[in-house]
Amino acid sequence: MVDISESPEPVRERDSSFYVALFAAVLPLWSIVPASWLFVVYTLYTGRIWHFGVSGSVIFSLALCEVFFSVYHYQLASHVAGPSPFTPADTVEIQAAFTRLLKAGMANLPEDGGDEESLFTGRPGSPEEDIIQLDRDDPRAVDFRNCLRTWFCKVRWSDITLHDLQRWVYWSMYNAEMPPYEDLTDSHRRVLDSAIDLLHKRLGCQTENRKDSPLRSMRLTIDPVQIWSRPFLFYALVKTVNWYLKRHYRNSYNVRHGRHDGLEYLLRTPSGWDAYSSPRPLVFLHGLGLGLVQYHLTLSHLFQSVNDRPILVILQPHISQDVFHPNFLRPLNRHQFGDRLSNLLKKLDWADMDDNAETTEYEDEDEIKVFKALRAKRYGVTLLSHSNGSYIHAWILKNHPRLAKRSCFVDPVTFCSWEGDVCYNFLYRKPMTGIELLMKYFVGTELGVANLLQRHFDWVSNSLWYEEIPNARDISKTLFVLGGKDAIVDSSRVKKYLTSHGIRKNLCYDPDAKHGQALMSGGPGHTAIFQWLQEPEHH
Repeated sequence: MVDISESPEPVRERDSSFYVALFAAVLPLWSIVPASWLFVVYTLYTGRIWHFGVSGSVIFSLALCEVFFSVYHYQLASHVAGPSPFTPADTVEIQAAFTRLLKAGMANLPEDGGDEESLFTGRPGSPEEDIIQLDRDDPRAVDFRNCLRTWFCKVRWSDITLHDLQRWVYWSMYNAEMPPYEDLTDSHRRVLDSAIDLLHKRLGCQTENRKDSPLRSMRLTIDPVQIWSRPFLFYALVKTVNWYLKRHYRNSYNVRHGRHDGLEYLLRTPSGWDAYSSPRPLVFLHGLGLGLVQYHLTLSHLFQSVNDRPILVILQPHISQDVFHPNFLRPLNRHQFGDRLSNLLKKLDWADMDDNAETTEYEDEDEIKVFKALRAKRYGVTLLSHSNGSYIHAWILKNHPRLAKRSCFVDPVTFCSWEGDVCYNFLYRKPMTGIELLMKYFVGTELGVANLLQRHFDWVSNSLWYEEIPNARDISKTLFVLGGKDAIVDSSRVKKYLTSHGIRKNLCYDPDAKHGQALMSGGPGHTAIFQWLQEPEHH
C-alpha cells in the first residue's frame, strides 16, 4: 500500500485568473489608502490645499477621511494582533473532544453507509470504538497521518518530529505556546504525555525525537494574525448597502429589524401563522462575508417563497465587515450565543425551556402524553445554516438540542474540521487562483473575520459529530448539502464521514458545485434546500 502521508504536496502555480483578480480588484482597492496618504501629505506640504476649488476640496476631504480611518484601522488591528482573549474549555471537555477525534474513522464502517436495512437506529459508530495500537500500514493509520499533516501545512509525515507534535497538541489543549518540556507542570505533562501516547497508537507509528527546528504548524489563536487593510470607502459602501437592504426588506416583505440582549436580527412573521398547525419558524445563520449584501438573493427568495412561517435572520456584524458596529470585535462564544438565542426564541414563544412544565399542571399519564405531543408541535425551529453559520448551528445542537426540530447544513465547515482542511484552505494556503485571492483579501484577512477565526476560534465547540445531530438520518428532519468543487471544505472527506454513518438519502452532493453555489438559483443544491423546506416534517 502506498503511504500517501509521505507523498509531497503537488506544486501549484498561479494561473491567469490570479493576476486578473489582483490588478482588477485587489490592488485598486488596496492602493486607495497609500494613495490617500501621498495625496494629503503632498497637498499639505506644497500648500496646494489653499488653491483647491469645490471638487478639489471634496477629493481632499475624502482622502483625509481615508488617512484618519487608516490610523483607526491600524489601532484595531494592533489590538487584534495581541494575545488571544479566548479561554479554552475545561480540561475534561478538551480531553473528551481530543479522544473523540482520535476515534473518528476507527470503526469499520463502509464508506457508503452499508445496507440501510441492517443499520440500527442510533448508529454511533466510532464513539464505541477503542483507540488501539494500529500497524503503520493499516489504512486507518495512513489516512489519519495524511489528514493530521495538514495541520503542519502538508509536509511529509516523516518530517514531523515529536517536538512539533507536542507543540501542536499543547496549543490545541491550552491555547498557548508550549514551554520547554522540563518546565511543564506535572498536570500538563501528564495530559500531554497521555495525548501523545494515544496519538501514536492512532498514527500507527512513533514520531522521531530529533533536534530539528520546529516546523510551522497551524495554531490559529497564537499565530500572527493576517490582516490586510482596506479603505474607509469600502466599509462605508458595505454599511450603506446593508442599511438600504434592511429598509428594502421592511418595505417589501414586512421584515422587522430588532435587538435582544446583544443579538441583532431580522424577523418576518406572516399573518395567519399558527404555532400548532403551521410549519415551524425558520432561523437562518449566515456565514462570513458582507452580511446582507452577500445573502440578498437568498433572503429575498426565502421571504418570497417561504411565506407560511416566520423567518428569523440572525445578523452577525463581526463577520459582516460592519466595522462601525459596537460589537464588531466582540463576538459571542458558544454559551453566550446559545443562551441568548434560546431566550430570544422563548420571548417569541417559539421555544419552551422549562423542563418541569410537563409535570406542573398534569398528574394523569394520558394528559401528560397529550401535553407533550402538543408542546412538541408548538415549540422548536428549523435551523438553516451556511458555511461559518454551521459553527453556530453546532453550538445550538450541543447546548440546546431541543430548540432544533429540523436542521439544514449548507456547505458546512463544522464537520471534519478537526482534520484542518478548512483552516489551511481559508487562512494558510497561498492563493494561486483568482477566486482564492478574492476570498483571501475580501474575507479571510478582513479585520473582523481575522479577529473571530484567529483570536476566538474554539475547535472543541466548533466540531460537530454525527451523534450530536438529532435525527441525523431522518430525511424529513435533517438535510446536508455539499459541493464537490468547494475551495474551502474538503467535501469528499465530509461526504465520506457522513455516509459512513448511514447518511445517504438526506445528503445532496453536487460534484460540480462551488462554495456558496447551493444558495444560488438553478442548481441541484438550491432546489433540494427549498423542496426540503416545503416538505412536511414526519413526527
